[in-house]
Amino acid sequence: MNHILYQVDAFTDRLFGGNPAAVVPLDGWLDDALLQNIAMENNLAETAFYVPTPDDPQNDFHLRWFTPAMEVDLCGHATLASAAVLFRETGWDHDEIRFNSRSGTLVVRKRKELLELDFPIAPLTERPVPQGFADAVGAEASYFGSAYFDMAVLADEAAVRAVNPDQHYVAGLDGIGLIVTAPGETCDFVSRMFAPKAGIPEDPVTGSAHCSLVPYWAAVLGRKELHGRQISSRVGDLYCTLVDDRVLLASQAVLYMKATLEL
Repeated sequence: MNHILYQVDAFTDRLFGGNPAAVVPLDGWLDDALLQNIAMENNLAETAFYVPTPDDPQNDFHLRWFTPAMEVDLCGHATLASAAVLFRETGWDHDEIRFNSRSGTLVVRKRKELLELDFPIAPLTERPVPQGFADAVGAEASYFGSAYFDMAVLADEAAVRAVNPDQHYVAGLDGIGLIVTAPGETCDFVSRMFAPKAGIPEDPVTGSAHCSLVPYWAAVLGRKELHGRQISSRVGDLYCTLVDDRVLLASQAVLYMKATLEL
């Protein structure tokens, strides 16, 4: 059977910015090994697959995400990309979409020109700095961990830009990836994210990382509305709000490609 594949640049208002994700709408689930092979062939940080769930009163679609190496529990940019495809390419005529996922129900809402993700927070706990961290990452840091990621807080934006980590070292850390973050020069905070364990040396813009970044910086800065910028080479901006145990992440997405999978 043939399936349509969309490639969308998420967390950006311009082509070739943000984080590219592949999105494959399905009528029913394919074999997991085939889903993983499609993601490996796409060689993007994530490929999202969704299936309608008409018999589920709480959700509209079942959504799953695969890196080139594994299925993951949560992915922001591929969720945003999936919503952009539904709203703009397939005729979804409601103001919100409810996705059933490994991380529970995730809602995406229209906010004028923005799309807003409603995600659970991933609280951080302070941890000892791992042995060899400063040499492997090239910076001194205070250190935290969440259910998903390790996070290192550096002195300033310049230190975050300068990070060139030992990928083998990062793959050996507890989390699925390493966030590095600091106060921003022209925004509230900046970050980068490295996930070689998941087959992603550096992720351009990571929505799920902001499930930890937003509550951390909201506490530090004393505000619940924040502007975050992930300063990879592609750059992405997220307009963030902390609401109890949820984070709202608003941004844009741009369609790059529509293709056919010959399976």
